[in-house]
Amino acid sequence: MKSLRRSALAPEYGAGGGGSIPVVLIPGVFESWRFLQPIIDALHGGGHPVHVVSSLGFNSGEIPEMASRVRRHVEEHGLSGGGGIALVGHSKGGLIGKQLLAQHNGDGLFEHLVAVNSPFSGSSLARFVPLRSVRVFAPGGELLRTLTAAEDVNRSITSIYAKIDPNIPGSSHLPGAENIVVDTVGHFRLLADPRLGSALLDVLASLDRTPQP
Repeated sequence: MKSLRRSALAPEYGAGGGGSIPVVLIPGVFESWRFLQPIIDALHGGGHPVHVVSSLGFNSGEIPEMASRVRRHVEEHGLSGGGGIALVGHSKGGLIGKQLLAQHNGDGLFEHLVAVNSPFSGSSLARFVPLRSVRVFAPGGELLRTLTAAEDVNRSITSIYAKIDPNIPGSSHLPGAENIVVDTVGHFRLLADPRLGSALLDVLASLDRTPQP
């Protein structure tokens, strides 16, 4: 496995195995890709090439713009290898992932999104935070309404979330998607829970390509 220092300079974290579908990680607001290190370890250990999008920085930009950056990065680096890609996003990253499925996937490049503790219905706490990058998660906002209306892509989403998430009191349940509840508490604690890694690998196993002889 590559060291953290080296992988920070490259779009790909490890070569992955044979037919394993490549994964693009999308962190949450104010998170760099390093915040998702436990997920990286689980996915790479399961044979998946894991890609990070350095241009997201700490992911404080508008969701449509962040989605455009992910799509641009994937195209510029040829990450699909001729096949599809899976997205794995934490919190805001899940909303960016859904934006990609709804607005940047006419060619079907993105096969599936696994969202972790993502506020698909918003968070009632967001309206109390005096930051535009957080208040966008307040229920009823224009962007959330638009994403909610894109119901047709929900069948390509798996939402995995903690049983109790103080940051998202209304839960991350997404109608029409596969919903998996992990019996734990916390918005961030789930990232290091080995049950999350197992669930991610199970979901991605159904998408894996058949290795070529």
